[in-house]
Amino acid sequence: MHKNRRPKSEIRTTGKPKARRSKSRQSWFKSRWNTVDAYFDSLLVPEDDALEAAVGESEAAGLPAIQVTPTQGKLLHLLARSVGARNILEIGTLGAYSTICLARALPPGGRLITLEFSPKHAEVSRLNLSRAGLSEIVEIRVGKAIDSLPRLAAEGRSPFDFIFIDADKRSNPDYWAWALRLARKGSLIVIDNVVRKGAICDPASDDPDVIGTRRMFEAIAAEPRVSATAIQTVGSKGYDGLAVALVVSD
Repeated sequence: MHKNRRPKSEIRTTGKPKARRSKSRQSWFKSRWNTVDAYFDSLLVPEDDALEAAVGESEAAGLPAIQVTPTQGKLLHLLARSVGARNILEIGTLGAYSTICLARALPPGGRLITLEFSPKHAEVSRLNLSRAGLSEIVEIRVGKAIDSLPRLAAEGRSPFDFIFIDADKRSNPDYWAWALRLARKGSLIVIDNVVRKGAICDPASDDPDVIGTRRMFEAIAAEPRVSATAIQTVGSKGYDGLAVALVVSD
């Protein structure tokens, strides 16, 4: 035995076991993310009765608590305003939290169409939009988005200046293709939940949501008509991210 090496039986470990330390570290990060979100909310996102009521109504109806955060909703609002959006399309309504944020970015005469698969979710959304005073400028279409999108094209409702995709992720390639078809030069397309807690970088994933989102990114990367990027986010909703694509040519 090496003269400077003690027998294993004599070696004493200090501190917490690795697994326990890792779990404690994760809890610390999540707590800090929540605290930072609360700090930004308090300074940059004023309390909003309509949005708070939308969250409460959605919770009471049993909708999943997967709506965007207040700061994310404010980001969508600012992005829509920054491109002067007058015609907005949202794919995935849920309880209309993001819908309210986007609709408030519209100028007089602007319109927003939001697509929702669930009749229950659509009913809750109508209540929330009515409370927010936005029923007259927002149209909810109920049914599969993949069926509603061709109808929008046939009706001549495009082009849309701003498109937000936040529905079932396995269908992201189809939603992306239709979003591009319904856009114009200068339109901005935003896709939520694209990091999947980091699983997006795993080519061997068998998760349909990861597979769908990876296929969407491959289509975006191969599309010469757009300039796009993606960012990772952390916050009260955990670890995820979003993609942003600007249509730069027809």
